[in-house]
Amino acid sequence: MIDLKNLNVILTGATGGIGGAILHKLYNYDAKIIATGTNDQKLNNIQERYKKIITKKFDISAHSQIEKFIDECSEILGNKIDVLINNAGVTQDNLTIRMKKDEWDKVINLNLTSNFLITKSTIKKMLKNKSGKIINITSVVGHTGNLGQANYAASKAGLVGMSKSLALEYGKKNIKVNCISPGFIKSEMTDKINENFKGVLEGKISLGRFGMPEDVANVVLFLSSDLSDYITGETIHVNGGMYFS
Repeated sequence: MIDLKNLNVILTGATGGIGGAILHKLYNYDAKIIATGTNDQKLNNIQERYKKIITKKFDISAHSQIEKFIDECSEILGNKIDVLINNAGVTQDNLTIRMKKDEWDKVINLNLTSNFLITKSTIKKMLKNKSGKIINITSVVGHTGNLGQANYAASKAGLVGMSKSLALEYGKKNIKVNCISPGFIKSEMTDKINENFKGVLEGKISLGRFGMPEDVANVVLFLSSDLSDYITGETIHVNGGMYFS
């Protein structure tokens, strides 16, 4: 039986669809969670709905403030961070020949560099406790590529490579690092897709449908729990058979 009581979690990107599902799932298993994001209203909604969750507004692109942010989170959690979930991300799509450098930089800096810096600061805390789990939310396009998403695909592929390296570096310190790679997940963004094109996309998925945010949250729950204690350096694909690694 999964029991996350006494488990301290930091979740970035908590105000999005997948982030919200992760939050709800871990909360129902009694984890103590610091939920971060940049939208005041959505953070207030989380605080009202989940009384025991701690919300903290923070923009992870503010690189110079990341170490201070993790220090503050660690103090709130009694100097014990058990799980870091790097879920926050951004897209800035364009065909490569039209992509401006700032479009490239924005996506790489937030999706990859910010997550590297957050992870680096968190690992320092985990080393003191000789344990910890880091879960990086990547994307199927980091493995397949995608039209107009050279920057996004590169950032997500970079997360996978970074995670494998971290798993090698810190496995002997009992710190596990894994990735979850979602495919097409039902969200406000996918709801805007033209129905005909949505049918084309669903035709490429073995199960014939988009996934739900809860499908990703279920894997986060598994990786956060002691059921995954002998797993590190792996990427678990949640794409309904759209892509087989």
